[in-house]
Amino acid sequence: MKIHILSTLRNYDKNYLKQDIFSGIIIAAVSIPISMGYAQISGLPAVYGLYGSVLPILLFAIFSTSRQFIFGVDAAPAALAGSALLTLGITPGSREALNYVSALALFTGLWLLFFYFIRADRMVGFISTPVMGGFISGIALTIILMQIPKLMGSSAGSGEIIELAEYIYSAARNIHWLSLLLGIITLLVIRLCKKFIPKFPIAILVMFLAVLCTIFLHIDTYGVQLLASVNRGLPALTFPDFSQIDLTQAAGRGLMISLVVMAETLLAENNFAFRNGYPLEDRQEILACAAGNIASAIVGSCPVNGSISRTSMNEQYSGHSQVVSITAGITMTFLLLFFTGFIGFLPVPILTAIVISALMDVVEIHLCIRLFHQSQQEFHIFMAACISVLCLGTIYGVLIGVLLSFFAVITKAANPNRFFLGIIPGKEGYHDLSRNIHAYPIKGVLLYRFNENLFFANINVLQSDLENAIKEDTKVIIIDARAVNSMDITAADHLEELAASFSKKNIKFYITEHTEQLNLQMRQLGIEHLIREGHVRRTILAALHDAEILPPYTLDVPEEEREFVTRRLSFLPAEEENTLEEFAWAYGDQVVEEIEHEVHHILNHIHGLKDIEEIIENGLEDHLESWHSLGAFDEDEILRRIELHVDEMPKSLTDNKHLIYQLIEKRRRILKDKILREHPEIFEKLEKHRKKLEERLEHQRKHLDKSDS
Repeated sequence: MKIHILSTLRNYDKNYLKQDIFSGIIIAAVSIPISMGYAQISGLPAVYGLYGSVLPILLFAIFSTSRQFIFGVDAAPAALAGSALLTLGITPGSREALNYVSALALFTGLWLLFFYFIRADRMVGFISTPVMGGFISGIALTIILMQIPKLMGSSAGSGEIIELAEYIYSAARNIHWLSLLLGIITLLVIRLCKKFIPKFPIAILVMFLAVLCTIFLHIDTYGVQLLASVNRGLPALTFPDFSQIDLTQAAGRGLMISLVVMAETLLAENNFAFRNGYPLEDRQEILACAAGNIASAIVGSCPVNGSISRTSMNEQYSGHSQVVSITAGITMTFLLLFFTGFIGFLPVPILTAIVISALMDVVEIHLCIRLFHQSQQEFHIFMAACISVLCLGTIYGVLIGVLLSFFAVITKAANPNRFFLGIIPGKEGYHDLSRNIHAYPIKGVLLYRFNENLFFANINVLQSDLENAIKEDTKVIIIDARAVNSMDITAADHLEELAASFSKKNIKFYITEHTEQLNLQMRQLGIEHLIREGHVRRTILAALHDAEILPPYTLDVPEEEREFVTRRLSFLPAEEENTLEEFAWAYGDQVVEEIEHEVHHILNHIHGLKDIEEIIENGLEDHLESWHSLGAFDEDEILRRIELHVDEMPKSLTDNKHLIYQLIEKRRRILKDKILREHPEIFEKLEKHRKKLEERLEHQRKHLDKSDS
């Protein structure tokens, strides 16, 4: 794979430069409290968080293909590094801690480099949108819970939801009310500004006002915590002393952190890339993460990760490329060299409110609501992934989410869409008996469509459906297998058993409508004899002929319906007669509403025309883009329905009724010429459709006349 350097700067639009630089400065400013806080969580002095916001973010920007993702010191890897220190009994902030945490960062980078070479990015393709959304939401909620104690005047929490709840409860018993008030006011101001003036850099203004509050109001004298002061200067480049480290243990911890970094970063990057419509090279993103973590080890900082909160803020301020990251890195460099003095004036609760606000936008509430209304199964997967991250941590959250994705796939495949088919008297084709009240089964025949590949998890469904549907007069069973593209050995064995079982019952069994590939698989799986014995036929019609079931077919119509069948069919509207081809295919049960919507759309368009003579001259097609997507039968039906609705038009147009009818007839002529030119084979069918339509309308008119008399 070719490595692309600074790929987001290719064909860069200079008009974005001002916006990207501005967003980069904001990211750098917001990174100050975030990075310093997470550095302390990892067991390092707070200043090392700023060190981890220079070289790592710059190297990530060089290799990344994401246009907006921001890298840096973040919650998950920092928390894992900090928990490693606690497990080993290493004192946070000690020399031993500095050496061990930087070693973890190095091992994390090396593992990520290994993942790059083995193409581990492919695992992301197995993670669904609900899992991704639940995962991201779980992380965002976890970090918010970590930050809440800081609003109350305490330090940040750590761990999973139970530990965090306990810590929040402990902090709530010792609330510093001024800190809480400052944090809540800041949060409300930011949220209101985001709603009403989303592009205004409220975070920068808030930080500036916070510094002024410290300088002039001396809020720190009232107990409000400030960020620790930082000495000027860039970090010295170092390398971990491995003689003081258990390499096996450190490598194992590094593996755990690298998995979290890869999963969290790739999931979040793909989420942002999908939302904003740009491509992403997952494999190179792993390389970018590896470079960032190796750089973090060299400056003595902790393992680093893609930052959802900072990326969300970058999205808010419309950052367009990694110029944002480069600007943020350069800004942080200048800050460390010349302007560290103001850091000690920043109130912790105000900065915490900025971070929480950014994280609130990361929680996928809209996706959650959408899934709740549209797919209960995927909603449950979303919630399971989110709760797993909250309760069990990032690693287990990812694993559970991936397992749930596979479970959803298996479950869906194990319970596929399938139905029995029948015939509508006087019409061609086979129709779903469960959806069409005018369709009836062929007497003695089970026509069964199975819309999924056959494998061990769903073959029992097919078998039970067929066995339960058998009646005393059943002589033929035909499977419409057009959607079956493959089968496994379990399915093959069951089909063989079914054929033998039906044969004993004197029932002819056929598999039809499938591809040649399925026949090849049947031969490879040892059931070639089914083909030789005539159980495999190319079409349903061929199977019926082989079983000596010939048209006109005898339909299994209930006794009480027989005398009404013919009369009822003469009154079928187009949507039930299945002559609305495109609309019926696209909208299913909503076909009536949609075609009426289209008719009213056309009528409203005609209402808005200043000169109806113009449209008579040019035709409807030039005025209606949607007209191009209609099938011949759909368009014919729409023209008929326009005629029925002409009287609903304003008086100014109904006075020109003849012009409207001229317009409709002109469109019919265009339609006729187009069909004769492009699809002459369906012209006769269309003419039959129109004749049947006229007969049906005449039938309905006579019936209504009798009723009136």
